[in-house]
Amino acid sequence: MPFAIALSGLNAASADLGVTANNVANVNTTGFKMSRAQFAEVFAVGTQSVSTSASGSGVRLSAIAQQFTQGNIDFTDNALDLAIGGEGFFVLSDGGARSYTRAGAFGVDNQGYVVNAQGSRLQPYPFAGSGLFNTGTPVDLQLTIGANPPAATTRADFGINLPADAAVPTNPVFDPADPSSFNHTTSVTVYDSLGAAHTATVYFIKDAVPNTWNTQVEIEGNPVAGAAQIIFNPDGTLLSPPGGLMPLAAYNPGTGAADINMSLAFDNATQFGDNFGVNSLFQDGFTTGRLTGVSVDAEGVVFARFTNGQSTSLGKLALANFVNPQGLQQLGDTAWGESFQSGDALLG
Repeated sequence: MPFAIALSGLNAASADLGVTANNVANVNTTGFKMSRAQFAEVFAVGTQSVSTSASGSGVRLSAIAQQFTQGNIDFTDNALDLAIGGEGFFVLSDGGARSYTRAGAFGVDNQGYVVNAQGSRLQPYPFAGSGLFNTGTPVDLQLTIGANPPAATTRADFGINLPADAAVPTNPVFDPADPSSFNHTTSVTVYDSLGAAHTATVYFIKDAVPNTWNTQVEIEGNPVAGAAQIIFNPDGTLLSPPGGLMPLAAYNPGTGAADINMSLAFDNATQFGDNFGVNSLFQDGFTTGRLTGVSVDAEGVVFARFTNGQSTSLGKLALANFVNPQGLQQLGDTAWGESFQSGDALLG
């Protein structure tokens, strides 16, 4: 009997060394969570009461408890290397079988799906538009591999300053080839519905009426109807057009695209001092874009970036938590599966 008791101690010590060795062996394994051996004494309890002075029967390994404490976070050059700050697990799908991991080393397979080294697909909530996400059921995260479609320009904003002391041009007949028929000019690139770029040029002509300017607009050298006067208050702020918007007539770009229907916005225009200046210039159209990269923000929203300067939300990463994470079933490859002891996954 004493030999068996001593042997139980050796077995327990061996089990403890095994747990420690596994922790050391996985010290550089991404997403690995160390384990801790827990022991309990053994007493032979029969049908009769046992004396309080009865000797024990040794020791046994009662459990190997996983420690889900926050690990170190390292920086890498891969945009799909992710880390969770705090509690939770990434949700993975392997042919529909769901598993959970803290390891955030992901890549892309030949179909554009974001996967780990074992081929399990990362699960986000799909984008539902207007900054919202469908939090009902996570789906496989697939990167957009097609082109980002173009958008036609509908508005161009001119944050300009027109000089208050400007003189009326000497040539009263506007001619874009004659600088003496206008005071100032500036251009902006606009886009049609097919993504083709066109140059829109706005000419500013001082009127004899104080604080009043006439405008002329051309796209690719072709006059566009709808240009109107710009009128300022005595303090240099904008009075007209109302709301600062100057709608232009539809312009046929001649490329097979739809007509360009746009407005010029002068709500940030001023008439101060004696210098002409373009403080800001913006238009809301863009051409076709190709995928250049992927980024994930601090809230887990995945964005695809394109060559046209646009970004598209592909989803928001789903995180899972459990009432009892230590009850999770170890599946290997730094993955866990839910069990009766862990409780159901709480997605968020």
